[in-house]
Amino acid sequence: MIRVICIGLTLAAITLILVPLQLAGVLLNLRLRRRIPHLYHRIVCALIGVRVHEVGIRSNAAPTLILANHVSWLDVPVISALLPVVFVAKHEVARWPVLGWLARLQNTVFINRQARHQTGAATREIASRLLDGNAVVLFAEGTSNDGTRILPFRSSPVGAVHHALGAGAHLSHITVQPMSLAYSEFSGVRMGRRLRQRVAWYGDVELLPHLVQVVLAGAVDVTVSWGEPKAYDLTADRKVIAREAELAVRRMTSAALRADPAVSNASTGHTTHPLPAKA
Repeated sequence: MIRVICIGLTLAAITLILVPLQLAGVLLNLRLRRRIPHLYHRIVCALIGVRVHEVGIRSNAAPTLILANHVSWLDVPVISALLPVVFVAKHEVARWPVLGWLARLQNTVFINRQARHQTGAATREIASRLLDGNAVVLFAEGTSNDGTRILPFRSSPVGAVHHALGAGAHLSHITVQPMSLAYSEFSGVRMGRRLRQRVAWYGDVELLPHLVQVVLAGAVDVTVSWGEPKAYDLTADRKVIAREAELAVRRMTSAALRADPAVSNASTGHTTHPLPAKA
């Protein structure tokens, strides 16, 4: 428990230092507003002991819509530590103490998936983030799960591609890239289905006890796999985009869960980051 307290106090201090800078970046529309969340989550991952194994190549295109699976709250710092991104989150997150405020400072789009009449407004907001040149991460399953399976990707928010192309006269296409997150080791032990649920945060599991459990583990290994980026124009069908991304994420997740990160890194040249990757 001393470890949890020390990490908590360290993060509190770092948050107090970086939040004023982030506020200034947001108010003045500075590039700083993208860099600070990236730096902050690099620190979070380093303190927890997250090792990121990257497979494949991230797209450098701007803007890019990243369609990913969702396993845990840990997904957010892992992804944000790898590159500056904007997230799409469920609307309940906006009301969370501290975390909701930090999410707003990262320009997160909040979406109420239960209120279908609000989908259009949320999709337009995602499109506006794309038009600003952001990489936008959409957890396309619509919820988190046990980390072993992939749920069907929802296509409605993918309609942001068409909104962005329709609103941006200078854009002829939007790049969409699938991304898979697969947690492979927990506290130095190779994860099976049961152990993987200690990292997965889903269902009715309370956030604070789960967060403490992960921090106490001292080390978490996650494989982030990047699929082939594809450029889509206005003729693209959002259901086709979602289905193709789902199949790619399903394949990548299955491969990552079968592989041993240490072996795959040595044999294939995959990148391992004891600390999160630089931008």
